[in-house]
Amino acid sequence: MKATFFAVLLGITATCQAQDKNIDVGAKPAPEAEVIIDGTRQMLDSKWIYWEGPGFKSAMPIKWKVVEDPVHKDQGTVIMTDDRVADGGKYGSADIVTKKAYRDFRLHIEFNCLKPGGNSGVYLQNRFEIQVLDGDKGSHGMAAVINEAAAPFDAYHGTGKWNAYDITFRAARFKEGKLSEKPLVTIYFNGKKIHTNQAISQVFGGPNSGLDGGNDGGKGISDTPGGLKLQCEGHDVRYRNTWIKELDLKEANTDF
Repeated sequence: MKATFFAVLLGITATCQAQDKNIDVGAKPAPEAEVIIDGTRQMLDSKWIYWEGPGFKSAMPIKWKVVEDPVHKDQGTVIMTDDRVADGGKYGSADIVTKKAYRDFRLHIEFNCLKPGGNSGVYLQNRFEIQVLDGDKGSHGMAAVINEAAAPFDAYHGTGKWNAYDITFRAARFKEGKLSEKPLVTIYFNGKKIHTNQAISQVFGGPNSGLDGGNDGGKGISDTPGGLKLQCEGHDVRYRNTWIKELDLKEANTDF
């Protein structure tokens, strides 16, 4: 009985801590945060645009769909990564990016891979991908800082369920035009810390993947802000409850 009591107590404590930090599924926007996905067509069109990179194949207006929340059908609509030009994994052909560019920031984003193998991605500054890939593990799998750091797969709620990334990102720093400090990121996945001050060395995926992807093989990171980008690869992945807060991180520390 005591063991059960303490397990419940620990669960309540963890939930309270998550709420205090505005993390985990259902987290409300932090003070001064900007909501960028609320599940409506109006916000999608007002805050987002297609990223017209070298692989772009679609056309405005955004073809992504506004659909019913597949889990909480009484809680409104969500955004679905549905643009047929991306079928077959053609990343960069129909990705969307915020109209606003960001430097340092705190991000909350919720996603749901409706079918096994669902594939998308959250790109910080339209450069650095945090993977969204149902069923895959390792440095190219779910919640990985792509090709840099794998995440514990057991934090994933699974196919057809809502998941949340809570991210603090610090942009690369430059002195006299040269890279002096690499970008850093700390990430919670469904309330569990999975990356702490993880350095990011380059942009992966080539020019179709995002800003600087074709610059010196992805290693030529430039000193310009970038928008938050969401990837479309022809899969049914859905997004909701997404907000971002601009920061100015003087110290090389993203932990929270």
